[in-house]
Amino acid sequence: MNIIITIFSMLFLFMALAVMFAFSRNRHYGLFLIGLAYGTSAVVALMLMHWGPLVAGFALAWGMKMIGLEPPQAVAESQGDEQSKIRES
Repeated sequence: MNIIITIFSMLFLFMALAVMFAFSRNRHYGLFLIGLAYGTSAVVALMLMHWGPLVAGFALAWGMKMIGLEPPQAVAESQGDEQSKIRES
């Protein structure tokens, strides 16, 4: 069971890193909170070697997405277009 908890904790850490990278690109603070929830739950699960923090972190991140803390897709795409225009010039 410890191996499964470790694998899922590592996946949560990678998700936290990916979300923090997205936060650094567009500075939407909802992404920071979601990444913090994933990362904290992964670290606590590794410290306690229990699956409860992973479930709680996933539910917390999902809840944050449901109340609108994730940026809309149109905003993310438009910022990506602006970045590509800057690189082209």
